[in-house]
Amino acid sequence: MSDSIFWFVGALVGNVIFASFFEWSIHRYVMHRPVGSFRYAFQAHAVVHHQVFKADHTYHLVDPKDKETIPMAWWNGPVLILMGASPTLLLSAITGHWIMLAGAATTFVLYYIAYEYIHWCMHLPKARRVEKPWLFRRLNGHHLLHHRYMHKNFNVVFPLADFCLGTLMVRSKIQFPQATGPSVPNVQPLHA
Repeated sequence: MSDSIFWFVGALVGNVIFASFFEWSIHRYVMHRPVGSFRYAFQAHAVVHHQVFKADHTYHLVDPKDKETIPMAWWNGPVLILMGASPTLLLSAITGHWIMLAGAATTFVLYYIAYEYIHWCMHLPKARRVEKPWLFRRLNGHHLLHHRYMHKNFNVVFPLADFCLGTLMVRSKIQFPQATGPSVPNVQPLHA
């Protein structure tokens, strides 16, 4: 393996792990609480998105006018990609291996696209091919529990940070009216 490929692949792998913690941090500390006078993300996500989409039948889009509350604003993508790749910019400058920056940028572009697409499919299911595999169903149940318990399951794409930081919830501890559908697993307590 050439030196450049090694650094590129290393940056890809390292940034996938970092992206899970980055997503978790942004979701928990910016999208679920105001940051000083910056309230935009909190308002758009915790107040509006979580008000429209709960863990019951409203987990799936009910009113077509609410479709615009599923994705982030268009400008969030470039901002989050730049923020996520910034630590690798510094590391690339220190080491002189600029190919790592390409690996980080690639990771964050793909991670953001995956986040938006998976999240879209979760709230607006259409029996797409991506909605059929076990992995999507697990992620969908993970996210559904976040809509029931907003202090749990902050990751949408790769719940490594939820696992490591103690916010992972696999099943509800109590019965609740849950969304159903072909791509939604049962997340009710096992002994109900």
